[in-house]
Amino acid sequence: MNRLVPHLPLPPYGFVPGRNVHPHHPGGHSHGAEHSVPPPLSAERWWECVPYLFGIDLFNHGYYWEAHEAWEGLWQACGREGEMGRFLKGLIKLAAAGVKQRQGKPDGVCWHARRAGELWRDLPEMFLGFKVSELIELAGQIARAGWPAAAPILTVQSGPSQP
Repeated sequence: MNRLVPHLPLPPYGFVPGRNVHPHHPGGHSHGAEHSVPPPLSAERWWECVPYLFGIDLFNHGYYWEAHEAWEGLWQACGREGEMGRFLKGLIKLAAAGVKQRQGKPDGVCWHARRAGELWRDLPEMFLGFKVSELIELAGQIARAGWPAAAPILTVQSGPSQP
């Protein structure tokens, strides 16, 4: 699978609460790493935002907690409001559904996926490189049937300068 930001290495493990070392604790894959809020994501130049693209890479490779963290910084940077805030929170919820799947908590999977779909309603059809209707459909399928056996892949649909 092609990576959007191949120069950034994937973590050595995907964090699952209660199963392995928290990434920020001693021995964790991100212990000692500096954590700062990134600059706000630009809807007009989203394809240049490394944290956003890296979050997609993380999600697509099964690092759901780490994807959640990447997108949460952007969500905070945009003030957690408006279309951008709702879109990013939806991605965060979809990643949280992946974490719940890894924890073996099917009710949490369905709840987070349902919430992601709700957050994406009324957004423009194309937003930050995604067909929003496809994301809503994916979230709805997960909310109804649980996490699929073949993990979902987030596919960027558009971008003038896709990496």
